[in-house]
Amino acid sequence: MKMGVDYYPEHWEQTMWEQDAKLMRETGVSLVRVAEFAWSRLEPEEGGYDFSWLDEAIDVFDRQGIKVVIGTPTCTPPNWLVNRFSDVIPVDAVLHPRYPGIRGHRCYNSPSMRLFSERIVEKLAMHYSNHPAVISWQIDNEFSLNECHCESCNQQFRRWLSDKYGSLDAINEAWGTVVWSGEYSSWDQITTPLGGTAYKNPSYLLDYKRFETDSVVEFQQLQGNILRQYCPGHFVTHNIWSYPMSLDYYKLCKRLDFASLDYYPNTSPEKAVSSGYSGALTLDLTRGIKRSPFWIMETISGPPGCWFPMWRTPQPGFIRAYAWQCIARGADTLVHFRWRSAPFGAEQFWHGLIDHSNVPGRRFEEYRMLCDEVNRLSPVLAGSEVLGEAAVLHSHDLYNAFAIQPQAEGMDYFDNLKLYHRALTKSGILTDVVNTTDDLDRYRLIIAPSLYLLDENLADKLKNCVKNGAILILTNRTGVKNLNNVCWIHPLPGQLAEAAGVTVTEYDPVGNDVHTIRMTDGKTHTCSQWCDILEPAGAETIAWYENDFFAGKPAVTVHAWGEGKVYYIGTVAEESFYLDLFGKAADEAGLTRFTGLPEGVQISIRRKGTARYLFVLNLTRKKQTVKLGGAYLSLLREESVGPAIDLDPYAVEIVKLVEDDVFCIK
Repeated sequence: MKMGVDYYPEHWEQTMWEQDAKLMRETGVSLVRVAEFAWSRLEPEEGGYDFSWLDEAIDVFDRQGIKVVIGTPTCTPPNWLVNRFSDVIPVDAVLHPRYPGIRGHRCYNSPSMRLFSERIVEKLAMHYSNHPAVISWQIDNEFSLNECHCESCNQQFRRWLSDKYGSLDAINEAWGTVVWSGEYSSWDQITTPLGGTAYKNPSYLLDYKRFETDSVVEFQQLQGNILRQYCPGHFVTHNIWSYPMSLDYYKLCKRLDFASLDYYPNTSPEKAVSSGYSGALTLDLTRGIKRSPFWIMETISGPPGCWFPMWRTPQPGFIRAYAWQCIARGADTLVHFRWRSAPFGAEQFWHGLIDHSNVPGRRFEEYRMLCDEVNRLSPVLAGSEVLGEAAVLHSHDLYNAFAIQPQAEGMDYFDNLKLYHRALTKSGILTDVVNTTDDLDRYRLIIAPSLYLLDENLADKLKNCVKNGAILILTNRTGVKNLNNVCWIHPLPGQLAEAAGVTVTEYDPVGNDVHTIRMTDGKTHTCSQWCDILEPAGAETIAWYENDFFAGKPAVTVHAWGEGKVYYIGTVAEESFYLDLFGKAADEAGLTRFTGLPEGVQISIRRKGTARYLFVLNLTRKKQTVKLGGAYLSLLREESVGPAIDLDPYAVEIVKLVEDDVFCIK
């Protein structure tokens, strides 16, 4: 495990480099990321490369024993490039060019952008392939979908469609273009979605989103191929941005060595608790991208702010606690953004570990403590991994499909994913978040939120899991469409109706109207967004609607099928419902569960051989107490702790368990 910082030598006088590197080493920093925004310094004019300043900076770090990640600078095309080659600039849906602002001003399909990107990356790769300090490359920075509509994108979109469908007849059939006289009779009639209107064929729009992801993947792979050729011993990664994101990160990261994440938990007092749960989902999603440990390439060092008002400054312990949250959920390296606050540019007030005063203060000392802890525990935790026992399914296609056609007022795919994951986290259920295409055989509890796009392959995979003893939880809007975003002509939940033992006879998109469901034990919960009116076909009803014209009708069912069970939830209920249901389902599945966690306290386990390392984190501004089922060895304090642990605001505890420990927070 390594502790690192983002550092921009081109921003500072050269006399500061040695001082900074020496202080980094003394603080416990062993890694820096450099150069991802430095194209204009690396190539001041076309074909005129100058790496001398970066050579000197990397040599400074090398002398201090600090390793280097170089970011390819393709996120920031220099002015000479965009002025000379207009095709570099992306074009919006009404064909207006989007001129340089901060960064990211490039079309991924631009021939000029691709050519000059390959050239600068090749020069860098050749130059630094044998430097002993350089160990890794970050391709570009925080890819997103530019939604470009230039001529290059139009040509590439037609090529992409031709490769996928083979003919115009196949496209017309797959998209159902007969509606509104939208059938294509020649390839040049197909363009990217021009005009900016939402009233377009949803199948076409979803394919355009997929094309955009593939364009980014192609642009990334041009660079990745060069780096693999010249630097075969180096790691290659990319720093994704926090969820939600319509770019398909599973495709983007497939050929990378590991995923990296830029993670900025919110410091606002009103989000002091919710930010920790949202962050847990983002971290679990990132770990699930490649089903393996990941890096944090940027994280909070002070109050962010620039083109928006500054956030509150991190409270004492905040930086340390959220760093340990990252490690607890699978991060193997932490890089904080940034070493020192920038005196100029758009991110002047996106604060670093050292403020503009250039005097290390409270936050820096907290970071120094964190470095000491991580470096001390690295030999113990290195090689350990996080393995969830429950799985939440996630899909960028589903996110995009719901964004293209919102189903009800207030109904949001990712917000509901947060709701389900938060309930699992609060219930102390160890959870993985994985792609719908992943193997699920090892999970005994699978939550599958709104499988709006459903094909036989996914349905069969889930049914096999249930037949073999898993508990599957389905929710409303399952089985609505095929993967082309075309509605199935059959009762919902479609291919999963038999396993669920229920069909949807009617539905009501209730939106923000609040309804009530009643459980078999008489307990009630509020619900909103959507109400599926269910007809059991072998399933047992466990909740009924209390009001509206469907009062008394089933809202939630459970069906024993094969060796397992399928729950079907026809609405979106308040959190307390999921706390009860997920806890019950986890117990039925025989999962490890840590009951009685205080609000805002999270747990996670990293495993290494027969040893287990339990992380207990208080991600709140108030003191909390948890009770362990015995006494354990604290890795941080090197002393016995328990059966009760008092956790100060943003306190962290890590205890070592052994395989036969029976552990429970009560």
